[in-house]
Amino acid sequence: MRDTRESRLLLVLLIAIAFALITVDIRGGEQSPMDGPRQAAASAFGPVEKGVASAVDPVGNAISAVRDSGGRHSTISRLERENAELKQQLGSKDITRNKARELDQLLKTAGAGQYAIKGAQIIAIGAAQGFSWTVTIDAGSADGVLRDQTVINGDGLVGRVTTVGPSTSTVLLANDPDFTVGTRMEGSMELGFATGQGDRPMRVQLLNGKAKVSKGDRLVTFGSQAGKPFVPGVPVGRVVAIDPSAGSLTRTVQVEPYVGFSRLDIVGVVVEGPRTDPRDSVLPPKPTPSPAAAKVAPPARKPGATPSGAPTTRS
Repeated sequence: MRDTRESRLLLVLLIAIAFALITVDIRGGEQSPMDGPRQAAASAFGPVEKGVASAVDPVGNAISAVRDSGGRHSTISRLERENAELKQQLGSKDITRNKARELDQLLKTAGAGQYAIKGAQIIAIGAAQGFSWTVTIDAGSADGVLRDQTVINGDGLVGRVTTVGPSTSTVLLANDPDFTVGTRMEGSMELGFATGQGDRPMRVQLLNGKAKVSKGDRLVTFGSQAGKPFVPGVPVGRVVAIDPSAGSLTRTVQVEPYVGFSRLDIVGVVVEGPRTDPRDSVLPPKPTPSPAAAKVAPPARKPGATPSGAPTTRS
């Protein structure tokens, strides 16, 4: 349409008619004369709107999918977090069971030796006061721990207390080179002195240079005056090597400790020793060797005899 005077007058007229219809519709309310035309328009254009809405739906679905994916991501994160927590709980239960097992073994050892103990846990390792092999335990003077008391675990001799604080104490381990303890051999009662050698077996000097020693022989602590620093009867270890004596006054043997010093956890400080020497009663039972099947050698065959023993004949 060209921009002429007539077209301008027509546009003004259409606008005026539109305003008039709007005014009539508003004033008519629910009885508006425009209801019929409006419904007719809705019937005509409704399918078109539905088609447009259907065309737009994939976009809406995509947005919903993005929102749902965020929800699914948070759900996955929550499940992963719960799974990690469950694994941690299972790990904690394993640790708890291990501690309970160690404590049970410690109580059995203390009961066999009639040792009154104060249970403690290793909380730190490292050098202290120039010692090479030491640990810190979570028991101190407030718990009745004193200097120069014996420290054991379920396997045997761990060491002795060297320094005591209000709530912690330092223990010198039995494998330290500065550690020495009097020992007595099971059965023969031969006395000696065991010295730590770090991660190697302990070195034990027997006072009797002619003492009969065999691999596998076991040793316990001899004990000290008034039970300090060592109470008697604590398992020390077993003989794994015997050094040549060469006519010396003493005899030296290598002893593998019962205690694993690199995996210590629960220990007991002996706060009161036994009334009587438990001797060898604290040592674990000796393993029973399995009976070996006897090997019967076949009888020697005579010259010219068959495997059955009958003499051979020639035709």
